[in-house]
Amino acid sequence: MSRLILALDVMDRETALDIAEKTSKYLHSIKVGWPLIMNSGMEIVKELSSLVPVICDFKVADIPNTTKLIVKTARKFGARGIIVHAFVGSDSLKAAVEEAKDMDVYVVTEMSHPGALEFLQAHTDQMVKLAKEAGAHGIIAPATRPERLKKIRKIAGNLLILSPGVGAQGGSAKKAIEAGADYIIVGRTIYNSDNPEKKAKEIMNEIEEAVF
Repeated sequence: MSRLILALDVMDRETALDIAEKTSKYLHSIKVGWPLIMNSGMEIVKELSSLVPVICDFKVADIPNTTKLIVKTARKFGARGIIVHAFVGSDSLKAAVEEAKDMDVYVVTEMSHPGALEFLQAHTDQMVKLAKEAGAHGIIAPATRPERLKKIRKIAGNLLILSPGVGAQGGSAKKAIEAGADYIIVGRTIYNSDNPEKKAKEIMNEIEEAVF
């Protein structure tokens, strides 16, 4: 099974479906965020789910009741997983896991951009522990900092690690897998490519070469 997740941060339905159709055979899943949802509506989750499992990257950061409503809606439209923030605390994380039922919950513990060093990183270890205690399926940790991934992997235990930042942000798929990531998230490098299918295949192959 592929370990590649496509971050499909395009703005319109037709482009999203075209790229998904061309790359789906090389993907574990597709991650959709607010840019696509705000322009295409939640129905795009259903449409993409007919091709490959969909993770809703909503980075939910709210009180438990609102968190439940958001998670419930993602599940209603056929999402396989949802991404939530940890900094809101254990009660909101537990609410997400409870409402998710058979849907996977992934918790942001450290993001891939430079700004994550300003606030998030100081609390990463604690947020990984919160994710474990809440019963989450996995966490988000940066491919842009392989040395951090190694440390996070030790704390995460059996939690899956989805790792963004490969490609446009400078991260290496091979190094991230070797540092402990289970899945690699790639966006612009694939969807902005002249040949998304070819690029997705290349990255999938790179990931497979790193698996040992």
